[in-house]
Amino acid sequence: MNDRELDLTEAQKALKAKYPSINKKYEYLDHTADVQIHSWGDTLEEAFEQCAMGMFGYMTDTETVEPIDTVEVESEGEDLLSLLFHFLDDWLFKFSADQFFVPREVKVLHIDRMRFRMRSIGWGEEFRISKHPQGTEVKAITYSAMQIHEENKPEIFVIIDI
Repeated sequence: MNDRELDLTEAQKALKAKYPSINKKYEYLDHTADVQIHSWGDTLEEAFEQCAMGMFGYMTDTETVEPIDTVEVESEGEDLLSLLFHFLDDWLFKFSADQFFVPREVKVLHIDRMRFRMRSIGWGEEFRISKHPQGTEVKAITYSAMQIHEENKPEIFVIIDI
């Protein structure tokens, strides 16, 4: 499943047309029972951002999200893989348990590679089933087959539990 198309209402299509298209640098790879997100970017920060947006893109059409509110997330880990895990898990928490916040865009402000900490910000709004198309719920982030490649252009592979 490379590109998910959700059925949009006329109101959702109109909202989507209100803003510029989002430059997506991620895809969904087939995986038994779960979903693997493959993201990439010109920098590691961009690959992290795209991975988060791939996760949210599986739950809804992020182009129907209006950038009304701002949420900042600070994440930390013991190494780069655990930092990626916690980054995605922290954003998933903002959606599923904390504020039902869904971003239209996530921006990684800084990755501290010495202490494995990072700050990111998201622009979006509260998820409402009456406004946003419902995709598939993401239950958890997994370490299974998690990979970060930094040669040439950074790439990330993450399996999410749906």
